[in-house]
Amino acid sequence: MAAVWLVRIRSLPFRMITNSRWNTSRRISDGAFQHAGSQPGVDTYLPKGGSVLNIPQQLILPDTVHEGIIINSAEMRLYYYPKGTNTVIVLPIGIGQLGKDTPINWTTKVERKKAGPTRTPTAKMHAEYAAAGNRCPPSYRPVRITRWGCTRCISGRLYAIHGTNANFGIGLRVSHGCVRLRNDDIKFLFENVPVGTRVQFIDEPVKATTEPDGSRYIEVHNPLSTTEAQFRGGEIVPITLTQPVQAVTSQSDVDQNVVEQAIQNRSGMPVRLN
Repeated sequence: MAAVWLVRIRSLPFRMITNSRWNTSRRISDGAFQHAGSQPGVDTYLPKGGSVLNIPQQLILPDTVHEGIIINSAEMRLYYYPKGTNTVIVLPIGIGQLGKDTPINWTTKVERKKAGPTRTPTAKMHAEYAAAGNRCPPSYRPVRITRWGCTRCISGRLYAIHGTNANFGIGLRVSHGCVRLRNDDIKFLFENVPVGTRVQFIDEPVKATTEPDGSRYIEVHNPLSTTEAQFRGGEIVPITLTQPVQAVTSQSDVDQNVVEQAIQNRSGMPVRLN
């Protein structure tokens, strides 16, 4: 297992001037704005001009091998580690709806890449259309969408990483299980990720690290809801700390009050523990 590190996001000067959530997220370009917990008092979808936003300049890497593509559904981020470099590219994503979930414990690979592919709806999608009194075509090519919105990097045989013409869905549970990216981001992956690249899907809402200087951090995201009550906000999704996280939080120099507060806030931002 590779070491877990705290990495710094490049500095992005930012002033709130838009009233569009996805335009804001696009300008920030670090995938942070989907985390409502880090924006107390700010409307997630229509923030007012002049609103003060908390933009994280650091994040903790998932507790995985630093190789290929890592898709962490819990924080709605895709990590790409280009081979032979000491670089990680972090991109915001949209994932599967409740009941049409993106995989969370699966390792596969990029089997093929195709620009402007023909879409083939699943049997479940045909059933949904029929239940609503509509007909779903056996296959079709998307229309009124940019070229890169149609581009997808295929992972395995069932799920794809693809673009979208609905940027407001980035950072939300909106797909039938595939991973959605902004068109500029899928264009980058399409041009840079080789066929055969390892792809790992994980569900890691809580990350923690001990840095070389001895400082310890925790980063807590709200876990994915598994019931309608949780999804609608009526129930709090419980958090269970994994053994690697507990190995950090149980150290004698860690302030347990800070740990509990971080779990309660679920801000999606790194918090210093000692």
